[in-house]
Amino acid sequence: MNIYLTGLAWVLGVGLAAGLLAYLVRRIGETQGVVDNNEAAGQVFTLVGGLQAVLLAFVLISLFDGVSAAEDGSYAEADSLVATVWAAQELPDSTGVAARARAYAEEVIEREWPHMRDGTQTDDTGWAALERLRAEVAATPATDDWTVDRKNEANAQLSTVYQQRQERLNTATSGGVNSVVWFALLVGAAMAVALPILFGGPKPATHILIVSILAGTMALLLFATQQLQNPYGGGAQVGPAAFESALDRLR
Repeated sequence: MNIYLTGLAWVLGVGLAAGLLAYLVRRIGETQGVVDNNEAAGQVFTLVGGLQAVLLAFVLISLFDGVSAAEDGSYAEADSLVATVWAAQELPDSTGVAARARAYAEEVIEREWPHMRDGTQTDDTGWAALERLRAEVAATPATDDWTVDRKNEANAQLSTVYQQRQERLNTATSGGVNSVVWFALLVGAAMAVALPILFGGPKPATHILIVSILAGTMALLLFATQQLQNPYGGGAQVGPAAFESALDRLR
């Protein structure tokens, strides 16, 4: 199902369920003295809702930053891969460097990215391809100051590829929001929705609508949190565009 339709279904479903619960509480529950409890319930809701809002904002901002960092990191890795080849082109007998770099980019696009999208562990094939590229650069002779400088530059760019690759794989398998934070988010959302149900007032329809909107909002934010956990999957979907562009430049 389309991600937007899935999100809308969650929002509407949770909102309707909360509205039905509020209706049943007003219909079946004790109503005497409910209005008098609004002030006390409102003070508790302010505290609980405020803490929930702060926690959700912190988590979502952190996840958004993680998606941006993942995308920037993929371009940094791909650009350094191209820069490695360009620096090595100034060296004699360096034709194998470009071929090794293309093989590495193809490995990332075709084999590693699907695993990252699913959040599963990748094998060592990508590391082996990168090691072959490093060995190819190391085996290229440097005969004067200019070629030594170019070889050092290729090695420096290759070091950046190693670092960015490790960060990319760590991000893909880190699991996003841990179970403790998820527990706090879910329980906090349930309490934040449950408290307004205790409120009373002369207009039941307005009260039910308020509870439904609040529950739908909580469901929307939690759905966004779930979708942003893995920058390479879900709603974020950072793709291998950087490596596809690098592969085009290396051909």
